Amino acid sequence: MGLFAKGMYALVSRWAARDLQFESTDDETEEGRERRRIGKRGEALAYWFLRRQGYTVIRRNYRSLNHHGEIDLIAWDGPVLVFAEVKTRTTEKGNLPEERVDHNQRNSLQAMARGYLKRRGWTDVPYRFDIVAIDARAGRLPQVRLYREGLGR
Repeated sequence: MGLFAKGMYALVSRWAARDLQFESTDDETEEGRERRRIGKRGEALAYWFLRRQGYTVIRRNYRSLNHHGEIDLIAWDGPVLVFAEVKTRTTEKGNLPEERVDHNQRNSLQAMARGYLKRRGWTDVPYRFDIVAIDARAGRLPQVRLYREGLGR
């Protein structure tokens, strides 16, 4: 499995580097579509990156009925359940992708994660929040950084 994940990560990182350049337009709908496309590519790259790190991904794009937003990836890292937020940046401008996970988003992710655990009856499962930060410039291999946040119960 490890070799397969490494090979897929290599392929996906080249695919993600192909044309991730984001160019803003005056058309909000087009801009929204472009952002979603970039986000989906970043999530695909993060999926294979985490697999390469030994994670077992069990859910992608989890949405809660009670909270706004979504959890990008849910995975096991050994005995720890990980709720991962993926942030992708395609330009040199602005904050680093990991800096874009603000206090409000963290609170929302925590509430969704608690609901996810409660619905499954997983009261004693150790969990944590990870951030997968991706710097992806058109024509270059993406740079991926993983931040493992503190454990929760």
